[in-house]
Amino acid sequence: MRPIPKIADPQRYVESAFTDSAFIELKSNDLWDVKMLYPVLKMEHAERQCFVRQEMHERLRAAAGNLPMGYRFRIWDAWRPFELQHELFEKYSADIIRDFALENKTEAERKAVICKFVSDPVPDKNVPPAHTTGGAIDLTILDPENRELPMGCGFDAFTDKTCADYFEIPEHVQNTEQEQIRDNRRMLYYAMTDAGFTNLPSEWWHYDYGDRFWAYYRKRPAIYEGVFTRGDIHG
Repeated sequence: MRPIPKIADPQRYVESAFTDSAFIELKSNDLWDVKMLYPVLKMEHAERQCFVRQEMHERLRAAAGNLPMGYRFRIWDAWRPFELQHELFEKYSADIIRDFALENKTEAERKAVICKFVSDPVPDKNVPPAHTTGGAIDLTILDPENRELPMGCGFDAFTDKTCADYFEIPEHVQNTEQEQIRDNRRMLYYAMTDAGFTNLPSEWWHYDYGDRFWAYYRKRPAIYEGVFTRGDIHG
């Protein structure tokens, strides 16, 4: 199975050629199970429905076809309203500062680490937080018995283990359980990237199509602008 390559974190990227792309609501089916986690986590501004752009929907279907027979995706998050992005940034910043012992770092150093895990809620629809575009998705894989595959750490964990390539480092793979985790991450990575997605390297569960992270790695203009409210999706 192909290893996950080591890729640097994305930098600010402003090239864009926005398209008028419709939003599609994803519902559970034979290809994926939708289990939006922020309502479960009691976030005040959580979005209960799962929206993605039309082109992402098409590529997600292709990605599901790359999985072994009987396996499917579990989707945890996709489009976010701007208010939720702001809520997550405020809530998680304190946790990240604590977990990575950043109390004595400069503000710039703290923010650099925080933004590996949650995008700065800058209210700029031309260079927006990725999840507000409908071009970012958080997901994992279910086995034929509907169990989430072990991935080494959970969604929205704050640890070095969230890096997609963490288990590609030989000293991090000392037993068969860790070998299986490594292979599970590879399965997800190549199911998605072979279908045209890019991965945010600091989060094994986060994939992009058409947003600024995808644009940065593809060296192409971003095609999705920020859509900050549910009313904007429908209007």
